[in-house]
Amino acid sequence: MSFPSIPTITPSISLNRGQVCNLLLASIAFEELGLAHIINAEGEKIQAVLGTLSNGVTVSGISISGLLSINRGVNKTLQNVIKTQMLLQFKLEDILENCEQQHHHDKC
Repeated sequence: MSFPSIPTITPSISLNRGQVCNLLLASIAFEELGLAHIINAEGEKIQAVLGTLSNGVTVSGISISGLLSINRGVNKTLQNVIKTQMLLQFKLEDILENCEQQHHHDKC
């Protein structure tokens, strides 16, 4: 059995430090946007089982144990969203610190 051959890839991308900072900040913003969609979906899930979703979608005949199970799932998802947001906060702080240092260095 042989290993696959991976071709040499030499991308030609030229970005200055400011562009890199902007791309990194945009990537964090997009991740936060994705997390916002997850939070919204979890809220709609709860609204659907409670029958309070504005578009009229409802889940009928759900038991108390079913409600509690859905609630546990939503809680777990939101805990994971919070963990991800904490990591994004650390990344944001690092990016801002490094970009500010470079910006200050460029002025000197």
